[in-house]
Amino acid sequence: MEQPLDISIERLLRELRPQALGTVVRRFKDFAAAEDAVQEASLAAAMKWPREGIPSNPRAWLTQVAFRRMADHIRSESARRRRESELALEAANTTEPTAIETAQEDDTLGLLFMCCHPALTPASAIALTLRAVGGLTTAEIARAFLVPEATMAQRISRAKQCVKNSGIPFQPPPPEERAQRLRAVLHVLYLIFNEGYTSSAGPDLRREDLSHEAMRLTRIVHRLQPNDTEVAGLFALMLLTDARRLARTGAGGELIPLARQDRALWDKRQIAEGVALISITLPKGSVGPYQLQAAIAAVHDEAARSEDTDWPQILALYGLLGRMSDNPMVRLNHAIAAAMVHGAAKGLELLDALKADARLANHHRMDAVRAHLLELAGDPEAAVRHYRAAAGKTGSLPERNYLLTQAARLSREL
Repeated sequence: MEQPLDISIERLLRELRPQALGTVVRRFKDFAAAEDAVQEASLAAAMKWPREGIPSNPRAWLTQVAFRRMADHIRSESARRRRESELALEAANTTEPTAIETAQEDDTLGLLFMCCHPALTPASAIALTLRAVGGLTTAEIARAFLVPEATMAQRISRAKQCVKNSGIPFQPPPPEERAQRLRAVLHVLYLIFNEGYTSSAGPDLRREDLSHEAMRLTRIVHRLQPNDTEVAGLFALMLLTDARRLARTGAGGELIPLARQDRALWDKRQIAEGVALISITLPKGSVGPYQLQAAIAAVHDEAARSEDTDWPQILALYGLLGRMSDNPMVRLNHAIAAAMVHGAAKGLELLDALKADARLANHHRMDAVRAHLLELAGDPEAAVRHYRAAAGKTGSLPERNYLLTQAARLSREL
């Protein structure tokens, strides 16, 4: 029985590819060959499904074709791999879809665990996750991170080899490792979202393909791990932050800061979903950094006007967050909240305490925040210097233009 072709095949394949890849890798333990097999199966589907309709069980169809491609691959290997050939032939002759569908753990989550293994650097884990789980091409990932395609291809290849050499079986980790491995998955998804929401370099403030892909994958993890409060916290944080995306830039792509955004453009449905999710999650106990960040985002999003923002509550939440996280950006944001509650002088005092942190020494946000607080404190000359210093340190063209515009505005007022 075939379904009518009433959905986007490209979108369906994008969703099914990581699931099929997870199943094939789990069965054959060969990431590179499995990825090739799933890619060939996807091409076959793209050619056949528009003519014949989408199968009643498209995931099983895709996985079965990939199994057969793996059988062909293994049959071509030397005699020393005869045992694997027998295994492949047995798998290729499986016709019952439930044999594929009844894995004890969801293969998409297993694939995320593998791609985000702590043995990989964050850069490698991001690239491998976007390639294997997100379905982005190497060229798309390279463009997102402003590196040559050949460089990104080498990074992905090294990541695959690192996973292969690790000897770690493709399966969800044992209970004693699960929390640590899941934290690595969440960290990679968080980094992908942040790079998409505010690109670190390039002509555009955001890369919606990256931020939306991070949200899609996090929604999957939340569906598979519904009782994990930090998974829920990260997903709520993404929903509440991404809800402001349309108001963050003007007609020419220029940056619009939070305080001056048109809040009518914020996505009310996303805000409602994010607020509901974090409201359900926080009372469950075991509060973590992602939940606190989501709570802060919710306070911002629930303020009808910038001047209605509950800064004392935000300051309290940053105080809690700072006690459980060594992230210097948390301390930087805590200084901003303190300035909004206790005055610019208090914020500048907290910034001075961050001077010794080498992680912020060359980061543009340190100078940008100082410039803003100096402006609030009534020292426009010093603010201009720091706005210009911040502009010289960022690789993002919209951020640089915004900072230089602020410096020029203050210079005219001197």
